[in-house]
Amino acid sequence: MPHISLTYHIVWRTKRSQPTITEAHERELYAYIFGICKQKNCHLYRLNSMPDHVHMCVEVHPTVALSEFVKVVKQESSKWMKEHNKEFPMFEGWANGYAAFSYSAKERPTVIEYIKNQKEHHKHKSFREEYEEWLQEMGLNPAQDMFLRDE
Repeated sequence: MPHISLTYHIVWRTKRSQPTITEAHERELYAYIFGICKQKNCHLYRLNSMPDHVHMCVEVHPTVALSEFVKVVKQESSKWMKEHNKEFPMFEGWANGYAAFSYSAKERPTVIEYIKNQKEHHKHKSFREEYEEWLQEMGLNPAQDMFLRDE
């Protein structure tokens, strides 16, 4: 078996960026997503959220396509949150799309720490500002990006 390390910082948001992830029940959501990762043989390093979006640092198993992994995580967690509508009463679903950025094993601790401190970080910066900074860091043009646009 070859040695492959595919670490991603993946972000997705709620439909219309509505603040529907409750802090009181986010840990239950994290546990559910952790189970999905484990089932797909992916190693979840860190997961955190704000009311309107989720951050994940995960090593995706080389036999799993990134797009398929994110599709399953979003579909299954959406279904679970809708089934638990008492805990997530305003949740309508996830927005279309996601953002994924790859990192080396050497950069992984920085990504983990960044995700760990989301709630503190967002006291000073909006998700849009944060996301546009990532795009620029990656050499991408925020004006051409569709991730934050609702259809």
